[in-house]
Amino acid sequence: MPPLYTKIMIELTPDELKQRFNHPLFEQLSVTADELQIDCYVVGGYVRDLFLARPSKDIDVVVVGSGIGMAEAFARRLGSGAHLSVFKTFGTAQVKYHDTEIEFVGARKESYQHDSRKPIVEDGTLEDDQNRRDFTINALAVCLNRKRFGELVDPFDGLEDMREKTIRTPLNPDITFSDDPLRMMRCIRFATQLNFYIDDDTFESLCRNRERINIISRERIADELNKIILAPIPSKGFIDLDRSGLLPLILPELVRLQGVEVRNGRAHKDNFYHTLEVLDNISRHTDNLWLRWAALLHDIAKPATKRWEPKQGWTFHNHNFIGEKMVPVIFRSLKLPMNEKMKYVQKLVSLHMRPITIADEEVTDSAVRRLLFEAGDDIDDLMTLCEADITSRNSERKQRFLKNFQLVRQKLKDLEERDRIRNFQPPVDGEEIMKTFGLQPGREVGQLKSAIKDAILDGVIPNEHDAARRFMMTQAQKMGLNSTLLYVEH
Repeated sequence: MPPLYTKIMIELTPDELKQRFNHPLFEQLSVTADELQIDCYVVGGYVRDLFLARPSKDIDVVVVGSGIGMAEAFARRLGSGAHLSVFKTFGTAQVKYHDTEIEFVGARKESYQHDSRKPIVEDGTLEDDQNRRDFTINALAVCLNRKRFGELVDPFDGLEDMREKTIRTPLNPDITFSDDPLRMMRCIRFATQLNFYIDDDTFESLCRNRERINIISRERIADELNKIILAPIPSKGFIDLDRSGLLPLILPELVRLQGVEVRNGRAHKDNFYHTLEVLDNISRHTDNLWLRWAALLHDIAKPATKRWEPKQGWTFHNHNFIGEKMVPVIFRSLKLPMNEKMKYVQKLVSLHMRPITIADEEVTDSAVRRLLFEAGDDIDDLMTLCEADITSRNSERKQRFLKNFQLVRQKLKDLEERDRIRNFQPPVDGEEIMKTFGLQPGREVGQLKSAIKDAILDGVIPNEHDAARRFMMTQAQKMGLNSTLLYVEH
């Protein structure tokens, strides 16, 4: 699991910071820059993460001059182990060397048109380049030229903001966010990943500029959402998205979970905060992005299925099945993958009530067999989701559910070892049924296959061919079907 960065940043003296760049790659960058007689700096996340003691392999280099020219000269110096990629349209280049990626760009200043996040770029100074950075903690630069090697350039007090655990923009946040609205998502993402606070002026600007998010592609928004979901405490990010007014614009289905309605003194839980609690619970157990998405969407259909029933109170019947149908709509809207990852989330949303129902009643072999059959290889993830879904404030009820879940888990293990139900196919297939009774594909074949499957899942017969065939013959006789073959058991 990724660590939660709650500690204050580490303090580095100028000599200690210089030592952090005591690596052959930085030495080669320094020599290359001096030979070309251009100023060269490491900027952004690599420098920030040195002070936060976070691992970082990707290095961003800014030169006051041609970033592409610097990258080409650097790659030549490294020799055959270096792989150079040039992106002339963007004026950038990348050098991959073993497991390290170094991005090169010339220092630049940018201006934006109101309806686009694509900047008009001009050559600039280091100061211009730092001005265009998104946040003060990402505007730190360390010089690599020999005369000033290891010197920190921090014009916006980014170090102090790290000490204060604060996310703040270098310039007026209205300009920063209006120029590139994706920075609003990045602001909340960094605050969530690092467990930092968002500066008040910066947060107020998020609220003012939230509508600008509509010019950002859904793919870029989804990428930032995924990073928030993968954070140690993702609920922090979703609460900030909601408070800023961004969440209704990017995931309105989640916002509809909010609120508590009371009737005749009976209330339901706030399903928005319940969902965030489930997401945090699941995040303590796994960094599986798609299992976390299943946690986020497991109750997504509760607003659509909420009903008041005088005897039962508030009900949400079939919210799991309606939620299953909503998953592809949400994934398509966010340009998330529509492949087996989406189907996995669908399956978990659809099945998440089953273990709870089993645990709340008598744990029968038949019910557990059917659960194992339908969940297949995802049964362990489903059980993890269901255990995370127990957020009752009644500790006695919570412990009873968790204890029953342990019984379900043990019974799953026992039945799997004995009956081999996971992902099973009925031992008598449609081909054999058609051959035995001289049938063409049709209703009778489907009925017999289903009857055999149900008999195995209900424990009427073992998961074995001969037992299944005997059962098939009995069922066929009831249906008035006669065998056209002579069969001898082995």
